Amino acid sequence: MPQPGASDAAPPSGGAVSDAVRSPSRAFFARDAVELAPRLLGTVLSYESDAGRVAVRISEVEAYRGVGEDPGSHAHRGMTARTAVMFGAPAHLYAYFTYGMHTCLNVVTGVEGRASAVLLRGGTVIAGLELARERRAAASDRDLARGPARLAVALGVPLAASGADLLTPPFSLEVPAVPLAFEAGPRTGVSGAGGGSAYPWRFWLPGDPGVSPYRRHARSHA
Repeated sequence: MPQPGASDAAPPSGGAVSDAVRSPSRAFFARDAVELAPRLLGTVLSYESDAGRVAVRISEVEAYRGVGEDPGSHAHRGMTARTAVMFGAPAHLYAYFTYGMHTCLNVVTGVEGRASAVLLRGGTVIAGLELARERRAAASDRDLARGPARLAVALGVPLAASGADLLTPPFSLEVPAVPLAFEAGPRTGVSGAGGGSAYPWRFWLPGDPGVSPYRRHARSHA
């Protein structure tokens, strides 16, 4: 498991590790997606729309690298109009449309000019619960943000927000002051050379209710 780096602060005095969070600098996100992804577990992402604010505690993520490094990545074959934001500054939002109906949200990582991002696969709504319920009326509270498309709907983040700075309103990010224990395994829904045990870049909080059922070939880290 990645150890805290120079940009990682200690938890506030007297605070519980699981509850101690802080607002990160952009430099916190300027690292390899595979290194950063598990560090984002427990992060609270909030979005304030005209209807109100919803916040989700992230419990499941996937890492994606860039050109020539990761066959499962949208950026594997180079920059396109859709993926240009992945080549930009870290801590920006890469949103994309999939299956003709779903928006998925990613945090851009690394350095400008070299694409990488972390997909937010699932989490638990911790603020704005009534608004999230309105947006996901047929779902149980556990399933409000349990999956990448559900998470985007619960937060109310539109596809048009792709490229937005996640460190400025209407977004905010708070990360755990210390890394949390996690498990890892192959990414979900990635076929061919980009999937399988060669890319165990899916990370989740064991036992967390916001994690999807898919846990093939898990590895624990503490």
